[in-house]
Amino acid sequence: MALDELKAALPDYAKDLKLNLGSVIGNSGLPEQQLWGTVLACAIASRSPRVLAELEPEAREHLSEQAYTAAKAAAAVMAMNNVYYRTLHLLSDKEYGTMRAGLRMNVLGNPGVDKVDFELWSFAVSAINGCGMCLDSHEQVLRKAGVERETVQEAIKIAAVLAAVGATLDAEGSLAAV
Repeated sequence: MALDELKAALPDYAKDLKLNLGSVIGNSGLPEQQLWGTVLACAIASRSPRVLAELEPEAREHLSEQAYTAAKAAAAVMAMNNVYYRTLHLLSDKEYGTMRAGLRMNVLGNPGVDKVDFELWSFAVSAINGCGMCLDSHEQVLRKAGVERETVQEAIKIAAVLAAVGATLDAEGSLAAV
């Protein structure tokens, strides 16, 4: 199982990450599609080749082809949107926020899966990428759709743990190569 491989690869000093990895994925209360779509989108957003390589095959097993593609699409479009909207938020000249973005985001309107699932995946990727505007926007859509705060929190925890696992494994890989 991919989780076991990732846990085994983590150094002893990252014992908390080992435990958290098992609990946020292995003991998640999310429905299968929400869980594995979140895992796949966050594995991509983590930018860690090891995390993605370990988790992608398992995500593919748990997701329909449409959900698999939609989770990847969420990671892709949010990689763009998070940079754009985080920058608008950080600029002191708020005039940029009134300008038309002019960026294609068609997948947001028709992701090929339940809109709530796609919003959750977009939210989780936004957590990794640190875009407050996108986090607020997706959280509001989720809450208006009746999604409980505990579900949103599950996505945050998956994002946090996968980002940390990726950073740790990549750092260890870099140190071993020196």
